[in-house]
Amino acid sequence: MLKPTLLLLPLLLLPLLLLPLLTTAHTTKPPNQPKTWAEQHLEQEHHITNFDPGAFFVLHDFDSSGTWTRDEVLRFYGLSQPDTHASFSEETRSHVWHTILASMDFDHNGEISMEEFQSFSDGGNTLPDFGLGPGHHGDDEYEYEVHHFEKYHNEETTEEELTHPEDIEHFRKHNQEREAEERQAVLDMKPIIERNIPRKFLADRV
Repeated sequence: MLKPTLLLLPLLLLPLLLLPLLTTAHTTKPPNQPKTWAEQHLEQEHHITNFDPGAFFVLHDFDSSGTWTRDEVLRFYGLSQPDTHASFSEETRSHVWHTILASMDFDHNGEISMEEFQSFSDGGNTLPDFGLGPGHHGDDEYEYEVHHFEKYHNEETTEEELTHPEDIEHFRKHNQEREAEERQAVLDMKPIIERNIPRKFLADRV
């Protein structure tokens, strides 16, 4: 009669025998494979190194509606920023939107749902690279922080060391905004002087 330990031996060895199969079944991206446009976008715009379709969708569903619209797709491709809007033609914007729509709008309702994007990604597809860059879509403050300050400066940088053209332009805008707020505050504190009001705006005008 076989000893219990000998009977259990195949069961103990089973995980070790399956380990190579489980390891090879879990596919990982080869280190030398070029990054997709979406991966580059996440890394450069959001400092995220892992790509997850669901997370990517939610991150770019700017109005939290559960769908991507034309405006949202153009926005994360960087085609609606004030500083780049004039750089791209309406033909380019239309081409980007209709390409995305044709590739994943499976119910043909003119919008992209998370389920549609997930199905698109599960099929081994990736968002196309239209050669338009990584897709900036933050406000001026965000773009300055991500694409300049974090690249060339750090928390120990003093104000005197912020001498790059991008730094100067950034703080020039801040100064303009502050001066405009101060002017408005002064105007708000001034009493309304009736004789300065045009006659046509007075209730008792004749």
